[in-house]
Parts: sequence; structure tokens; C-alpha cells
Amino acid sequence: MNEDSNSFEIKEMHWVMDMLHTVDVGILVLDSSYTIRMWNAFMENHSGKTDREAIGSNVFSVFPEVPQAWFKHKIDSVFLLKNRAFSVWEQRPYLFKFKSYRPITGTESFMYQNATIIPLMSADGQANHVCVLIYDVTDTASNKKDLTMANQKLENLSRTDALTQLYNRGYWEECFYKEFRRCRRYDSDCSLVIFDIDHFKQVNDTHGHQAGDAVIRSVSQTVKGLLRDSDIFGRYGGEEFVVFLPNTNSNKAKMLAERIRHAVEELVITHEGTDIRFTISLGVAQLTDAYEKPDQWIAAADDALYASKENGRNLITIAKEI
Repeated sequence: MNEDSNSFEIKEMHWVMDMLHTVDVGILVLDSSYTIRMWNAFMENHSGKTDREAIGSNVFSVFPEVPQAWFKHKIDSVFLLKNRAFSVWEQRPYLFKFKSYRPITGTESFMYQNATIIPLMSADGQANHVCVLIYDVTDTASNKKDLTMANQKLENLSRTDALTQLYNRGYWEECFYKEFRRCRRYDSDCSLVIFDIDHFKQVNDTHGHQAGDAVIRSVSQTVKGLLRDSDIFGRYGGEEFVVFLPNTNSNKAKMLAERIRHAVEELVITHEGTDIRFTISLGVAQLTDAYEKPDQWIAAADDALYASKENGRNLITIAKEI
């Protein structure tokens, strides 16, 4: 090989090294003992460690936050199978914890990363080194997170009653129909409680709709505080509410209904200097074989509610007692 050829190859090597150091991707090369053998400018700029500090050091001593067992398994599989391995930010937000300095995504405190681990083959076909490529995907991750949060908010809005923050009628019925089928399938004790606020129209007519809204919100929060996480509570419309009680027979449901009735009776809403007191009437229905459809079960609890109203209000009626 002549001098001109050697000079050309040296120039080519400079071009390659210049490219590796200027590309906007993190590049480091590791040997089988996880020692860093190459370190480009991206890694230096984001880690704050120069190539002299990094090259020749064990990657886990330079980055103690990297999960050793997981990363070693990834690298060892690349050496063994001579195939690429990947890590994506959805599963692991980052491999190396770098701060995020991107102006568009200033709200993110660290750089989200995708990583690719590539076997570097020698002339004899052996993989003695691996190349780890680190891609900054902070913008993509941040945008996707924002979109996910927006979709979650829209989903919550579609299922939530704006005044009370309880399930609205449509979503409550969707949940209730699923629970109805489950209760029938497993023959479990389940009960339904329907209640509404007594003389609510009078509250609105006397004190105004803002006072009526305050009453509805107060009832919602009071009752919610008495329920289990497994109970399904919703606003059925106007001043009417529904509670599905899994694994609860009518006697236990009546005990809960009594706690609800008493708690609401004790409430006092002060509106424009005036104290407002009110009560509720309740109907309870336990699921039986007589209810072949969920609407029949709701109708039974609703009939029990109106029986409570006809008998003087501020009462609880169980469907079987009608």
C-alpha cells in the first residue's frame, strides 16, 4: 500500500470520527466486561463526563443509576445471539439519566430515550464489542404524554357529572349493566339503592338554583364518604342518585341506607346567610331471580323509593316490603 493510499485512509478515518462526534445521537462502545471503549460528544455533553473520564471505565461506575441486572442481560444477549436489542421510553423512560435542556419540552426534567444495542463483528465473525445508540425522544414522549392526558381528561368528562364529579347516568348504567351480568353469573348478593332529595323543588324555588346546586354537591360528597371503593355511585338525574352495592344483601344495604339518611338529615347548608336543612327518601332492592333484566332491578328500587315518599319521606323502603 502506497503513501497516498495510507493518507486517504487516515483522512477517511478522520471523517468517520468527526461524524460520530457531531451526530445528534449518543454513541458508546462496550466490551464484554462492560468497559467503555468509545464515547462521543453527545454522551460527553449530556453526562458532563469527558471521554478521558469515561473511556476505560466500567459503565456501571460511570452511571451507577443504570440497572445492572437488566442492562447486563440486554448486552449479554447481544453478544450471545449477535442480534440487536432495544429499549423504548414507554417501557423504561431512560437508560442514562440526562437532564433535558430542550426548549420545546422545558417541562420535562430528564431526557426520554430510546436505545439500540448493536453487536460489532470482528473480521473472524466474533462479537467482542457492542455499540449502544441513545436517541433523544423527549419531544415525542412529551407530546404523547400530553395527548394521553388530554384523552384521559376527555374520557373523564364523558363519564363524569359536572356538578357533583360523580359518574353520570350514561356511564353509571354502563357499569351497572356489567355488574348485573356478573352478579347473575356468580349468583352473588348485590343490592341497589336509589334515593332523591325531598322537596328539592321547594329548595330551588325558595333559595334559588345556586342553593340547590350546593345541596346536591353536599349530598354527593357526604354519601361518597360513606361508601366503599367497590361501590358504584352516580347521579341518575336532577336530585336523584343511585348506588350499586356488590356483595351486599338487602339487610346490609338497608343499614348503609340508614347511615346515609341520617348523615344527610344532619347536614346544614348555609346560603346567603340562611341555613337550609333537608332530607332524602330511599329505596333498596336486592337482586333476585325475578329481575331478568337490569332495568327491572332499577324499577324495583325506584318503586321502593316512591313508596318511601308516599309514606311520609325521610324513610327507607326495601323492595320486598312493598
